[in-house]
Amino acid sequence: MNAIENLQAEMRQCRLCAAAGHDIVPGAVFSGGAAASVMLIGQAPGVTEVEARRPFNAGSGRRLFQWLEAAGWEEAAFRRRHYMTAVTKCYPGKGSGGKGDRVPGAAEQALCRPFLDREIALVQPRLMILVGKLAIGLLFPRSAPLRDLIGRAVYFPPESLSNPVQFDLAAGVSISRFGGESGGRYVLPLPHPSGASLWPNKPANRRLIDQAVALLDEIRRGWDLN
Repeated sequence: MNAIENLQAEMRQCRLCAAAGHDIVPGAVFSGGAAASVMLIGQAPGVTEVEARRPFNAGSGRRLFQWLEAAGWEEAAFRRRHYMTAVTKCYPGKGSGGKGDRVPGAAEQALCRPFLDREIALVQPRLMILVGKLAIGLLFPRSAPLRDLIGRAVYFPPESLSNPVQFDLAAGVSISRFGGESGGRYVLPLPHPSGASLWPNKPANRRLIDQAVALLDEIRRGWDLN
């Protein structure tokens, strides 16, 4: 087994959150291998993702892949070639009152974070797509409104990636167009595609999503990340 397969076996077997008393459904959900050039990071799997063992399997996935297909990635090819994971790997259960899924707490995120760091270090993606506020918060200030983030990306030059787990915003440059660089990494945020989120439905926000999709298409074509 190679390094990524060993890591994935560890993630599948992990019970740290359950042992700590967090209300989760054990069973890590992710897909992809070390050859991926794109890494998509979500918040946490939902109940259908746990059943199917496939990230973004249900309604959220349909909307997400509408965006990605508009950027030039066909769903089956994206799933086959690229890496999909999450801030926390196991289903966190329903939220209070039974509406939506529970947002994983800080302690759960901390327990799972070493896995994410190792995924990034092994894959070393050229493009990272952060989906939803929990994933966006890996790089951007948690207080930053989505309207100030969606439609732009951060470019990290090669010299900033000596440690590939690079989430220091000051080491990158905020951009709105692909710059034709030959190396480095782009990190681009997208809103959560859940149907429970009303943010993407507002006309002004849809325009920002369209800008993000157009930028993804530029990066995909510029770096041949098909």
